[in-house]
Amino acid sequence: MKLLIRNLPRTTTETELRAMFAEHGSVQSCSLVMDKDTNSSKGFGFVEMPKVGEAKAAIKTLNGLEMDGNRIRVKKAETNPGEAADD
Repeated sequence: MKLLIRNLPRTTTETELRAMFAEHGSVQSCSLVMDKDTNSSKGFGFVEMPKVGEAKAAIKTLNGLEMDGNRIRVKKAETNPGEAADD
């Protein structure tokens, strides 16, 4: 399940993001969205967790967590047009 993580502190690294989600299960991929002009984080990213149960546990636990003064938001990422929805 692909998760969208929003409102991250701009200082968050992919390593920190991966470690945070790895506490809840296996992480297949992790990426922060970067500003191509400044090469700094735009404050959101994606984590892909192959096991739906682990992904749901991560959403439940981490959504609303405060990180460096920011309350992060974690939810299932919307599917792209043309992709089959899995629910």
